[in-house]
Amino acid sequence: MPEASENFPNVPLVSAVDTGSPPRPLTWEKFIEQAMADYESPLIGYASSILNDIDLARDVVQDTFIRLCQQDIAKVRHSLKSWLFTVCRNRALDILRKNQRTKPLDEVQWQKVAGPGLQPDEHADQQELSAQLTSYLDRLNANQREVIILKFQQGLSYQEIQEITGLKTGKIGSLIHTGIKRLREILPDDVRF
Repeated sequence: MPEASENFPNVPLVSAVDTGSPPRPLTWEKFIEQAMADYESPLIGYASSILNDIDLARDVVQDTFIRLCQQDIAKVRHSLKSWLFTVCRNRALDILRKNQRTKPLDEVQWQKVAGPGLQPDEHADQQELSAQLTSYLDRLNANQREVIILKFQQGLSYQEIQEITGLKTGKIGSLIHTGIKRLREILPDDVRF
């Protein structure tokens, strides 16, 4: 009995999703899968910080990846991280303007999974500290909060933050500096950095 692979031509696999455009090679699918693995969680956290709603944030990130699927890899490959964060930010701001949501940040329930070495009490302490920091970040102005989250939570460079927000790098540095200074003033001694 011949093997199944003998019955099919040796052609690269293509995407099964009908997007109305020509089929793309499997490498395109791997690119999308890797992008999702690397950036889905950070993008959800970032969108949550803008929208104050984890479900809406997930929808925004889903829209972001749908838009990525419609792009030419060559156009986004070298600036993927900043492209994803820019699209995510713009989509989140569109929704925010449309819905005029005003929930405070402390109502966002961050879903974090304990690391392999964390005990339940350590995980609870970490979640409590995270909730405290989030409430203090909420006291900063929107620009300060956004650039601090992008820099320290998402690990983006000033250049990437500039591409996402449209702010000049000098302004970004100033916002981070004044935001951290303000945080040091309002944080209790046991939480200061």
